[in-house]
Amino acid sequence: MTDTMPSRPPVAGAEPIIRIEAVDKWFGKFQVLTDINLSVAAGERIVVCGPSGSGKSTLIRCINRLETVQKGRIVVDGIDLTAGGKNVDSVRQEVGMVFQQFNLFPHLTILQNCMLAPMRSRGLSRPEAEAMAMKYLTRVRIPEQAQKYPSQLSGGQQQRVAIARALCMTPKIMLFDEPTSALDPEMVKEVLDTMISLADEGMTMLCVTHEMGFARSVADRVIFMADGRIIEQAPPQQFFSNPQHETTRNFLGQILSSHQHAH
Repeated sequence: MTDTMPSRPPVAGAEPIIRIEAVDKWFGKFQVLTDINLSVAAGERIVVCGPSGSGKSTLIRCINRLETVQKGRIVVDGIDLTAGGKNVDSVRQEVGMVFQQFNLFPHLTILQNCMLAPMRSRGLSRPEAEAMAMKYLTRVRIPEQAQKYPSQLSGGQQQRVAIARALCMTPKIMLFDEPTSALDPEMVKEVLDTMISLADEGMTMLCVTHEMGFARSVADRVIFMADGRIIEQAPPQQFFSNPQHETTRNFLGQILSSHQHAH
């Protein structure tokens, strides 16, 4: 296989599962996204990287309408998010999200944390929701933690619970916003391994991360953002070996050198 071929070419004529067209977004007077255009095929795995303040987290938060955009269109799984209303709820059922902070409910057990949304939004019975929760806690390799509370788990385990909780809604798309940046270094690998195994199953994934090893091994495409714009995008081999823009080269130089010092 040549370096430039995506590992799973999109089906010809298939509607992209995510389509972002000419999106602009402001926070007050500050323009945080400028003319963003991006299509994502079902099953594609995309890593979004870039310096702090480049708009990358805002971009993925727009995909499940945690942020609204002032201009342009975002269509997710055929549903126009920019049309608002009921569309937002239907999209949120299809899109799982994992944040920097784990956002687990501290007063609920791990099992209850995972059962809550499927019972509320998908109308699952308690036994169904429990079976679903156990299935995905097993999937992220921590079924034995089901009866504990979040505070009794390590950060890496809590983040894996957050992934299991998102999977319990059987989403078509998973969004990750710097899922390992709040973790101690020794816990990063267990969370990335969980994400790699998800990617191997063909889940559509958009991941904002600085973990370049993850980008190399998992991404079909790496998207580099700076100052609220998409500066370049390419398959990982090409992105790392031959970045086209000076901004990208500087960013990669900093990231790779800081990683060498860290290890």
